[in-house]
Amino acid sequence: MHLNRRRLIQSALATAAVGIPGAATSAGADPATRPIPSTGERLPLVGLGSWVTFNVGGDKQLLDESADVVAAFFAAGGRLIDSSPMYGSSQATIGYALEKLGRPKRLFSADKVWTSSASRGRSQIEGSRSDWRIPRFDLVQVHNLLSWEGHLETLQEMKRAGQVRYIGITTSHGRRHRDIEYVLSKHKIDFVQLTYNIVDRDVENRILPLARERDVAVIANRPFRRKALIEHTRRHRLPTWAPDTGATSWAQFLLKFIIAHPAITCAIPATTRTDHVRENLATAAGLLPDRGLRERMAKYVAAL
Repeated sequence: MHLNRRRLIQSALATAAVGIPGAATSAGADPATRPIPSTGERLPLVGLGSWVTFNVGGDKQLLDESADVVAAFFAAGGRLIDSSPMYGSSQATIGYALEKLGRPKRLFSADKVWTSSASRGRSQIEGSRSDWRIPRFDLVQVHNLLSWEGHLETLQEMKRAGQVRYIGITTSHGRRHRDIEYVLSKHKIDFVQLTYNIVDRDVENRILPLARERDVAVIANRPFRRKALIEHTRRHRLPTWAPDTGATSWAQFLLKFIIAHPAITCAIPATTRTDHVRENLATAAGLLPDRGLRERMAKYVAAL
């Protein structure tokens, strides 16, 4: 186990050292990418979430296992890692992993500000940056729109000063969609993060089209409804036509549905397992279902 772990970390270090965006996945194919609309910078269609999975406190074994997941993520071509001060020790866990891996250059760091006091936003962001052990964040988002007016002002100032590259807002569990629409319509932001998966599709009607119209990148959270969709679908066989989607497992089937939508820039499944992170990144390589096939996929899952 320890030998395999060392080899995995060494592989990730080699990938990080050259900083090549199209580093090959373990399956031998690069993950597909989409551009961030506001700049054209490209991100792989699958990233890495950290809610629950990286909240491991100071447990050395769990910290090392989390570092293995991050190593596997970079080795498979991943870039975007997402966290929040709401996620317990997850930020510090990411910082531990990044330090252990030599601070990979390919990292796209995405975090959030989450405090009801707009005046405390900068200090919280600085604390998060310190936990990550990085010089600055690529993206900072207002978590669940908490005190979003004041925080957006702060983030806009930080972006102008070069202290953060991109800014955005988030929501989860299908909440506050009207507020999301308002912010998208009235304010200049780079990213919106929201819940989108094969059964939670409300955002298809108004928010995803609006994001495309406003040149805003979209991060899809809760792609598996944490584990609920995996646990539900794995009791059934994949459809015989699953190869048409490019999926070889239920996890890939569910992720393919999400990332095939042209408005989605990146989905962020979380995991504690290196084999799962490789499987998730491989989803972004190869076939993606077209609109008709996506509808067939959704109907199939709805009928299970």
